[in-house]
Amino acid sequence: MADVSVVVVTYNALPWLERALESVRGNETIVVDHGSTDGTVELVRERFPDARLIEQENRGLGGGSNAGMRVAAGDWYLLLNSDAWALEGALERLVAFAEAHAEAAVVGPRLLNPDGSLQRSVRGFPTLWRLATEYFFLRKLAPRSRILNGFYGAGFDHDEVREAEFVMGAVMLVRREAAATVGLFDEDFFMFSEETDWCYRFRQAGWKVLFTPEAEFVHVGGATTRQNWGPMFREQLRGHVRFLAKHRGPGRAERARRLLLASLRLRGVVFRGERGRTYKEAARWLAHTSTNELLETRG
Repeated sequence: MADVSVVVVTYNALPWLERALESVRGNETIVVDHGSTDGTVELVRERFPDARLIEQENRGLGGGSNAGMRVAAGDWYLLLNSDAWALEGALERLVAFAEAHAEAAVVGPRLLNPDGSLQRSVRGFPTLWRLATEYFFLRKLAPRSRILNGFYGAGFDHDEVREAEFVMGAVMLVRREAAATVGLFDEDFFMFSEETDWCYRFRQAGWKVLFTPEAEFVHVGGATTRQNWGPMFREQLRGHVRFLAKHRGPGRAERARRLLLASLRLRGVVFRGERGRTYKEAARWLAHTSTNELLETRG
């Protein structure tokens, strides 16, 4: 198998981290910790002494991944969330597939939920229409419709090899050569949309993003972001706006901010409890933060 460097970014990553690291043992592994206080660092030192541990201030998922990739020696980077792990033989199959497809910069595996069900991991690049279908729940009117479900890769068959717009960053195998041509993650994306931007840049440079069901990983999902969901949800919104500003211009970004604001005001009325409060707080934030201010800050 080609040399693979596994990069795992952690922040209070227990209880799933041990399983994640165990599943890729035997490969160069780099753990970038962003200030964990739950015993994550101690677990890595005690249970995985061969892993390289980098402790730094929280620079976001992209910034942490970049720190790991900059010291990695492999021909391939496996970017692995701390709450995801490879099933038996999955990494070997993923790399073999990637090696057989020289046009691929990124290969995403088939993701499963902990109960074994499919976790849909292929997405479509944000557009104003796609954001509207998601944030106004239009996609629920016709769940199988491509026109209303483009944001979530509607119609994408997760049982066959296919080209994707982008794949979820929970598990990504990235060709070192391709990364050298477009650069690493844009660290202005603190959390969310960093993989969206990266895959977009790869495709613009002529590389492909591929999905294969031949390799399967389990992904819990939200193990870190749920710890502080309000601010993380705002970062998700900021990521959409930043992506459109970068690739479609400031006018499109401003329209996205207004669209998201309207949708969150509606959600704040419809939903009760903590969920409704999260939407209302996010709406107030968007209402009192200009697009320029959104883009000037991160994290």
